[in-house]
Amino acid sequence: MAEVQQLAARRPFHRRRKTCPFSGEHAPKIDYKDVRLLGRYISERGKIVPSRITAVSAKKQRELAKAIKRARFLGLLPYVLK
Repeated sequence: MAEVQQLAARRPFHRRRKTCPFSGEHAPKIDYKDVRLLGRYISERGKIVPSRITAVSAKKQRELAKAIKRARFLGLLPYVLK
């Protein structure tokens, strides 16, 4: 009994690794004109949410950031949300 508790204390529960929402067959394409999709990856303050929170792969995170910046430049997305 004590051994089981020690194992549990040393190793908290194992989280399952999230998969990238843009990888796979039916994944949405990252497009700067898709404001609704890009808005899900922007915080309440208007910042781009990091990939460790959204579980987006590094390659897709770069594409996502570029699309968000392009949409901001064209006036489709605000730079800062109030």
